Amino acid sequence: MGNKVIHKQAFFYTVINYLGTAIGIVSALFIYPLDYGFSGIIKFIDYLTQLLYPVMVLGASHALIKFYPALDNQKRKQLFNYSLVSISVASLVVLVLIFMFDKLTGYKDIVLVYFSFPIAISLAFIDLFRKQAQQMQRLAVPTLFEKIMPKVALPVLFILLLNNVLGVNESLFFYVLTYVFIFLFTGFYLFRYFQPGYNYRFKTLFGEISRKDYFRYSLFSFAGSFGSVLAFRIDGIVVFNFISDEANGIFGNAVTIASAMQVPAVGLFALYAPIISDYLKSENFKDLHVKYKETARLLFFIGALLYSSIFLGIDDLFRLLPSYDKLSQMIPVICISGFSVLINMATGFNTEIITYSKYYRFNMIAILCLVGLNVPLNLFVVYYTDWGIEGIAWASFLSVALFNALKMIFIYRKFGLLPFDKDFVKMGLIFGLSLAIIYILPDVGNNLINLVYKTGLSLLINIIAVYKLRLVYQVNVWLDKALSFTKKK
Repeated sequence: MGNKVIHKQAFFYTVINYLGTAIGIVSALFIYPLDYGFSGIIKFIDYLTQLLYPVMVLGASHALIKFYPALDNQKRKQLFNYSLVSISVASLVVLVLIFMFDKLTGYKDIVLVYFSFPIAISLAFIDLFRKQAQQMQRLAVPTLFEKIMPKVALPVLFILLLNNVLGVNESLFFYVLTYVFIFLFTGFYLFRYFQPGYNYRFKTLFGEISRKDYFRYSLFSFAGSFGSVLAFRIDGIVVFNFISDEANGIFGNAVTIASAMQVPAVGLFALYAPIISDYLKSENFKDLHVKYKETARLLFFIGALLYSSIFLGIDDLFRLLPSYDKLSQMIPVICISGFSVLINMATGFNTEIITYSKYYRFNMIAILCLVGLNVPLNLFVVYYTDWGIEGIAWASFLSVALFNALKMIFIYRKFGLLPFDKDFVKMGLIFGLSLAIIYILPDVGNNLINLVYKTGLSLLINIIAVYKLRLVYQVNVWLDKALSFTKKK
């Protein structure tokens, strides 16, 4: 896995994610506010899906990454096949549990749970296929299917619904069908380059790796994934069930816009996962520490640039759009959720370090602490305050801050690694001071001019300061190349 291949894949992965995010943002600004109720239903189905599919995967995709380097080519195929069987069996169990839940509780929105099931099973297999493609450094095309198709399909279905061409249930059916197609397309692409064969006798596989270690690791990975959903997705479920579907639409659209910041992090985390696994297996902590700090600085730089622009310009941008009254309801949640994303980016790939180390069990401890904080906070906001979705956003922010602090402290105690250094602190001071100063500068009478001058000034000051002080290696490399190319022209 050469750096050239990784950087190429990271580039395409990031472009695809940004394209999908851009489509999502445009939809969130111009289409979804036309019917926050239906948007809230879609978001609720998405949150249910995020709850169900980790149960179906049961850590199999993480185990594929964990045990892959230690196996020869034949055993790797067996491991992939075993993961297929595991997901199939777990999905059947989940379906039975949904039927039981329906019969025992009579939940009023059970039809939405049934809509979420085929999406969840599709995502479970897509997750496994993506992890296998990740091992082969062929992540861009599966990402294209997963990130673009739903973002295109949903606005189309939304428009058809608004124009009474489709009803709600018909729209939801076609939304489910989108994910089934993604599952089929992703599988077809993967199996063009990877033929696992039909060897489903796994005795020799577990002669090579310990069955006990495999199941222990898978279950702890599942606990971490499922706990993460409870910790970070419970807000949408609470808003839908205890406030309203319209509020869930507003909240979900705001989170979608804020999530645009984390696209570079998602790409880097996914592509560096095998490298982190190799570093930990070989106990190459020196190179791991270098990558840890470099990635944290780079992601903080990108995230802080984006967050500063959002914080300074979001109100002026929305005032330029025709539906400001509806869009303005999202602003507090966008700013709070964006800060949560920034914290997550700034702490680097701490989750991956723990997940692929022998201390992977700690993820479950951290998640349990997170769930123990976030769920009561959400319920407190709903029952004892009138803070609404803004209060729910603050509860999620506290959860993210605690989660990352716990993981960072643990990594430092076990490995002596920290993502922060003097350059990181300098960069934090630069961004903090520039944001405070530009925020208090007087507004001009025109929203467009105000938007351009404040966000433009923020970008200019921060990029020049970081470049001149050489705080982020990659930034200097990119700008030096750009300046060199400009001089040649």
